[in-house]
Amino acid sequence: MSRRNWLLFLLVGFLWGVPYMFIRIAVRDFSPASIVFARVLIGAAILLPIAWRQGGLKAAIVGYKYVFLYALTEMIGPFFLITKAETAISSGLTGLLVATVPIWSTIFASFWGDKSVWHHKRLLGMVIGLIGVFLLVGIESFSGNSAFWAFACVLAASIGYGFAVNMVIRKLPHVSGIAVNGLAMAMTAIFYAPFAMTQWPRHSVSINAAFSLLALGTLCTAAAFIVLFAIVDEIGAARASLVTYLNTAFAVILGVLILKEPFTLGIAVGLPLVLIGSYFASRKPKVS
Repeated sequence: MSRRNWLLFLLVGFLWGVPYMFIRIAVRDFSPASIVFARVLIGAAILLPIAWRQGGLKAAIVGYKYVFLYALTEMIGPFFLITKAETAISSGLTGLLVATVPIWSTIFASFWGDKSVWHHKRLLGMVIGLIGVFLLVGIESFSGNSAFWAFACVLAASIGYGFAVNMVIRKLPHVSGIAVNGLAMAMTAIFYAPFAMTQWPRHSVSINAAFSLLALGTLCTAAAFIVLFAIVDEIGAARASLVTYLNTAFAVILGVLILKEPFTLGIAVGLPLVLIGSYFASRKPKVS
């Protein structure tokens, strides 16, 4: 890759790794529903005009049924589940559990006819990754973190991510990603608007929480998608997907360095297993 592509790759990794830190800060003053509403409202306000100027919005509107299903499984469900989970577990643990997305994506790909999923290396990757998850949850629980529901929320969100990407690529293969995500964010904002109205904080919020909410919308929701599609156009979706592993590293490191979260035994054991497993699970074997 060129120097520009490497910089874009690192930027995407940062933008997709930092939201867990911002969410952890924002939930101190905002409800999960309010956070989801604000971030997607900001994201939609940025992406929809871009999609309109690019001429891709009409095609996304025509495929609104699939866009809504994408919104449901990529944003309405996962954004809330992850945000809710971070009221109980650290941002590093959350980012690590989300790193299982390639495993779930691989499994869903098999449902749509990708028989390479059953290659022995990909199967081994899925097994290694899932063992890492089980050990992570088990060690954390043994260490006193009994928030099973939070672990379940993040894993459910990760499964949703894995389904959403596979589905929308197959159902709307030639529709602009910016248009699809901008419209999906608008749908998500409409869904959460009533909850945000009733749950918006009546007390004063900290500057850190307010800034985190703004950063979630501008950087981690709008800019992250823009840069992601830019790097996909230049290096392809396969190599761009490797950014998942960089995201996780950023999530864990930022949690430890900035939020002073502990680098637990569960993370130390689960991190390499989940990353190695996700890597092999997502790599298609070469056809000889």
